[in-house]
Amino acid sequence: MAKISFHKVMHSYMARPAGLEDYALKEINAVWQDGGAYALLGPSGCGKTTLLNIISGLLVPTQGRVLFNDTDVTEVPTTERHIAQVFQFPVVYDTMSVFDNLAFPLRNRGVPEVRVKQRVEEIAGMLDLDASLQRRASGLTMDGKQKISLGRGLVRDDVNVIMFDEPLTVIDPHLKWRLRSKLKELHQRLGLTMIYVTHDQTEALTFADQVVVMYEGTVVQVGTPVELFERPHHTFVGHFIGSPGMNVLPCEIVDGTVRFAGHAITTASAEKPGSDVREIEVGVRPEFVHFDEHGFPAEVVKVDDLGRYRIVEARVDGHRLKLIVEEGADIPSENPCISFDPAATWIYADGWVVN
Repeated sequence: MAKISFHKVMHSYMARPAGLEDYALKEINAVWQDGGAYALLGPSGCGKTTLLNIISGLLVPTQGRVLFNDTDVTEVPTTERHIAQVFQFPVVYDTMSVFDNLAFPLRNRGVPEVRVKQRVEEIAGMLDLDASLQRRASGLTMDGKQKISLGRGLVRDDVNVIMFDEPLTVIDPHLKWRLRSKLKELHQRLGLTMIYVTHDQTEALTFADQVVVMYEGTVVQVGTPVELFERPHHTFVGHFIGSPGMNVLPCEIVDGTVRFAGHAITTASAEKPGSDVREIEVGVRPEFVHFDEHGFPAEVVKVDDLGRYRIVEARVDGHRLKLIVEEGADIPSENPCISFDPAATWIYADGWVVN
């Protein structure tokens, strides 16, 4: 296992990048602790796979250093990094038995057969594959085959990190939660360093202790699921995490007071943005917007009933926003007014939270 450190890592696919816009991966300085469970979360094209390939050694970054523990591995080839990787599509040998698939990495390294048998049976038990060891891999379901891919990484004793690149993409939805729960269980049991790449917030938030949110080649926030929800550092995090996402609304600062649609509001941001800011916004999640007779006037536009709660779309002076109303709570039929929870309302300057 290894602690992974990034020091001023940047990467461009151009031979001579002229400016920051030519970099697929902007400067990253990060430390991922030994034994941690991390998720790289973001939309397609945000730099997740580029970052993963730099860790695995498939890419040498344009600049910066990558360390495993305290050893510089920036230009060390993949074969010497002791990396296990599970891809979107299960990589298995269909003509082999499950046992032989799991044993393959050990036999390639000349491990004695007694130890191979012991280790394969141990890993198969963890993955609920022990009853299928003598079956051909071609007869397994897609999630069973993905378990084999995972098992081939776990079976080795010398793995520094296991990386998952969208591993549940081709898994049937009703099987995803089973495999996701198994990955979490294995991490807690083995304490291996695991990095999980996904664009699905549910997968990231249920698997990882720390989520690395990426946007346009930049790491915009690293935090626990609770931190990402309660205090998004960037408006993209607010939009991307949560369903529905955070309300991001235009505001202005008048004589030190934050105003939205002409109404004074209190926020959790202790400071005010500087004079060089192009755009000032206020962000508040639907969970922290409430009907309040002492609030400011709003118009209810639409109500979606999801059973346990309702999502209400309201309009304030032409600006649309959403709030969540718990089951059984009243939605005013006349002259509705709303307010924002001050402790969960933040000012954003050019997309970044004002602390």
